[in-house]
Amino acid sequence: MKDRTRFKRYEGGDPLAPPVDLAEALDAIGEDVMAGYSPERAMREFLRRGGRDQTGLDDLARRVAERRRELTQRHHLDGTLQEVRDLLDHALLEERKQLARDAMMDDGDRALREMQLENLSPSTAAAVSELSSYDWQSREAREDYEKIKDLLGRELLDQRFAGMKQALENATDADRAAVNQMLGDLNELLEKHARCEDTPEDFADFMAKHGDFFPENPSNIEELLDSLAQRSAAAQRMLNSMSPEQRQELMELSQQAFGSPELMEQLARMDANLQSLRPGEDWGGSEQMSGEQGLGLGDGTGVFQDLADLDALSEQLSQSYGGARMDDLDLDLLARQLGEQAAVDARTLQRLEQALRDTGYLKRDSSGQYRLSPKAMRQLGKALLRDVAERMSGRQGQRELQRAGAAGDLSGATRQWAFGDTEPWHVPRTMLNGVLRRAGALRDASSLGSSGTAPVPLVSVDDIEVQETEARTQAAVALLVDTSFSMAMDGRWVPMKRTALALHTLIRSRFRGDHLQLIGFGRHAEVMEIEQLTALDAMWDKGTNLHHALLLANRHFRKHPNAQPVLLIVTDGEPTSHLEPDGEVYFSYPPHPLTVAYAVRELDNAGRLGAQTTFFRLGEDPGLGRFIDQMARRVDGRVVAPELDDLGAAVVGSYLGSRGPGGYGGGFGGGYGDWFGGGGRGFWVGD
Repeated sequence: MKDRTRFKRYEGGDPLAPPVDLAEALDAIGEDVMAGYSPERAMREFLRRGGRDQTGLDDLARRVAERRRELTQRHHLDGTLQEVRDLLDHALLEERKQLARDAMMDDGDRALREMQLENLSPSTAAAVSELSSYDWQSREAREDYEKIKDLLGRELLDQRFAGMKQALENATDADRAAVNQMLGDLNELLEKHARCEDTPEDFADFMAKHGDFFPENPSNIEELLDSLAQRSAAAQRMLNSMSPEQRQELMELSQQAFGSPELMEQLARMDANLQSLRPGEDWGGSEQMSGEQGLGLGDGTGVFQDLADLDALSEQLSQSYGGARMDDLDLDLLARQLGEQAAVDARTLQRLEQALRDTGYLKRDSSGQYRLSPKAMRQLGKALLRDVAERMSGRQGQRELQRAGAAGDLSGATRQWAFGDTEPWHVPRTMLNGVLRRAGALRDASSLGSSGTAPVPLVSVDDIEVQETEARTQAAVALLVDTSFSMAMDGRWVPMKRTALALHTLIRSRFRGDHLQLIGFGRHAEVMEIEQLTALDAMWDKGTNLHHALLLANRHFRKHPNAQPVLLIVTDGEPTSHLEPDGEVYFSYPPHPLTVAYAVRELDNAGRLGAQTTFFRLGEDPGLGRFIDQMARRVDGRVVAPELDDLGAAVVGSYLGSRGPGGYGGGFGGGYGDWFGGGGRGFWVGD
């Protein structure tokens, strides 16, 4: 049986490279989602920006633009014309030298020839045409003139068939005849294909006869058409980019190619066939080429093909069209234009996008839109919680978050003792650690030949492990977050969401017996799931309805009468709206006394339910500070004014503190008594 094993070049980048890291991508996507982006857009933004060690689409697009700018600023388009001028000038110089040396020539004949050379047209194309019947006396001059015809033929063919300029150097008449035969057969095949009369055998016969002219080895006529049309369109764009004078001169010179107009007729016929079969190619574009390096017709067409490739890459990298996917990137094209590393970077982005979809971090909802999945929310919450732990502890790890209470049922888990721990020792693990450490120390001493060393203690501080316990007290936690527009306008929107997600993750993972309710309050209040709050976009509605939020929080506390109520309020403004008895929202700014009175009444109700209350004041408004201080003082609560970066640590720390023995309390100064009683225009809110 014939062995069918085939090998090809490996295209997967570094085979030892680690798998794509989704943690950084998920963090960045989560941040953008919290800022109001859709998950799909957030993923696109991360792919566009890239990561710490990952090149993004923007950087690849920048390199594409730089490459394109380099090509247009390096070259100009009259390279072939300049080369023809140089050959013509050299031929005329050699001919004049020969005329001056030829003593046997009749003086009248010499004078006639010199006059003919002196009166040549200043146009290069016209001069070449005028010399077509000139009888050259210098062998070198005649060879240079023949080179002009040969050069023009090779350049014109190189425009349509890459590599022809080099392949036909020093071509014989038989070679030129073979080219003409190929062009004739090609045009017949294209015209037959346009009439839908061709067969696969026609293409096979053509390739068998003329395959040497097509090193790319197309497998069917469609591939042949694509490659020919792309290069022919590039040649047309190059011609369009020339000045009218350059175009005219080139067209006139083309008639001299190989000394016969037949070549131009065949090429024009081929261009017309290709344009009718591939009208979608860019046949009418042009470029401004302003550099100093001249381009021949063939090389120039190659540059224009590169420009077309770069334009295609630019569109692919923009991902701005409908249904765009990273799989749209042409990695072979990218490697050809920017190098292998660019293709590896793009392939990594493709794998990253696919992994985000395949691993379940992004899920489509019923409307077809992407949403962060519960799995993604858990991962994002864990990352936020680690950040909170580091800010709270001042050291790596999650030491503070592992403590579930100093008293209560043993959880079965142990950990190394740290200063301040009050949990009971786990004696078997502690003794085992001491024995292992002592045995290791004695073995090391023996290997060094030491004798009479000091005794090694059985147990040291590093050996101690303590038993973790589960707290017996449940908590009913209400986290009230201000969702008024001022939070988004002043840059507090994302820190607020990060805080809510961190607390939600902590309770769901470490304190599963606690009951958390998230309440967002703007013009009105609403109980929200964490996914809803995380995806919440900034709203323009005016109002800070603390009254409604406290109503919902107290309802939550009453649903869990055996749990310790914990009330956490994050806000940057005084209450400016409340619920009327008929359920309508009343708004007033500055705050109406009745709005404040309603909020205070519900806060007092929370105090009667035993809620441990903490206000997290954002912003530097002195009036807000006095108001919140007085509110906290009424219920023996506390006020925290954290920096935005520390908001999550402050809220989580307050929650953890509320679960400790004794809770917290304390009085806070006020000075905002006009709202609470004793003042001329305030209200005393009682039962």
